[in-house]
Amino acid sequence: MDGAIVRTTLSLISPGILLVFGIAFVCAWLIERKRSYLLVLASACALFALGAISQILGWPPGAGPNAIVSGAIYTSAVLAAAEGILLRSGTRLGLRMDAAVLIGFTLLLAYFFYVDRNLLARVYIQNFGYGIILLVAAVRLSPLAGGRYVDRVLFWILLAFALHFFPRTLLTVGLSVPTDKTAFANSMFWQLLQLSLAVLGVGLALAILAAAVTDVIDDLRRERDTDLLTGVLNRRGFEERSAAYLRNGGQGTASLVLCDVDNFKSINDAHGHDVGDNVLREVGRVLRKSSRKGDIVGRLGGEEFAVFLPDTSAEEAYECSERLRIAIENTSFSALAGARQLTASFGVGTFKSSDAWSSLYKRVDARLYEAKRTGRNRTIAQEFSSSKVDGETEMSAHTVRPVR
Repeated sequence: MDGAIVRTTLSLISPGILLVFGIAFVCAWLIERKRSYLLVLASACALFALGAISQILGWPPGAGPNAIVSGAIYTSAVLAAAEGILLRSGTRLGLRMDAAVLIGFTLLLAYFFYVDRNLLARVYIQNFGYGIILLVAAVRLSPLAGGRYVDRVLFWILLAFALHFFPRTLLTVGLSVPTDKTAFANSMFWQLLQLSLAVLGVGLALAILAAAVTDVIDDLRRERDTDLLTGVLNRRGFEERSAAYLRNGGQGTASLVLCDVDNFKSINDAHGHDVGDNVLREVGRVLRKSSRKGDIVGRLGGEEFAVFLPDTSAEEAYECSERLRIAIENTSFSALAGARQLTASFGVGTFKSSDAWSSLYKRVDARLYEAKRTGRNRTIAQEFSSSKVDGETEMSAHTVRPVR
């Protein structure tokens, strides 16, 4: 078989593979259309394949037009890839930046062909330029390096893809490049370029697809575990998140707070279920806003809410519960018309070394019932009371802690 045909066929493998990934991105977008970044990434694959076909097959004809057109298509592909990856994380380079880079690259390629004909300069402009574009995207995504496993993989592959342009170009081109078309196609630079783009390009595309699938799964899990009325976790989501913390070895310091809206049945009877739903929605908002970062807030059913407190001692748990109780008491509930004040009762407990989730829940639920039975709008924590001794708080066992 003719050597030129073999070289051309091998050169078309990379764009062919990327076209397949482009189709995969489109299919993924058809399943989850709110993820517009998938279409941007599909366009990046299509543009790169188009640029490669233009360069390899010599369309348009003529060395100058072909170099400029294929270079502009390649640049558009790299910009689209960077924008798609950034768009997934809620950021972007911006259309103005994209247009400026595209115009600048195209003018430079035209200058170093028609004014100062220099193939070496064009090689460095494209390879170093594309490396810089992808490196900027990687820097902007650096927070992913500490995120989920799939995000870390995506970040490091993108970073490797960006950085590889520099040593590969320096080591395979140096200060001279073959000007003859056949010699250039057989050069170490061109062969390693095709290999690196195939390997790293496929790796990056696979990482992005894996990240997209993970995003979809996380969204489905989030919808499954979220209480649609209040926006906090439902019972299943709350118990799974809490159990995950306990499995990771935090059992000795975790605490549980149960909250029940006082006189909620009378609210439903007097104002209707729509008003009751609005009240529950507002209570969920107050609990989320008043909880600490890392606390897990859930609605267990009806008017009962729960807050799981990681790394929290008994006294700290009581203080957190009181902050939540006061926040609810001080909130004006517009849905209640004239009687806008609402209160809630709280029970608090801390995990013991031998505790199971069910035993702690029963213990805290009993304290919540005691808080409601003894007057409502109060917190009852582990059986202790506080008294001031020489300016410090002293704990003693077997006494509940009513707040009024």
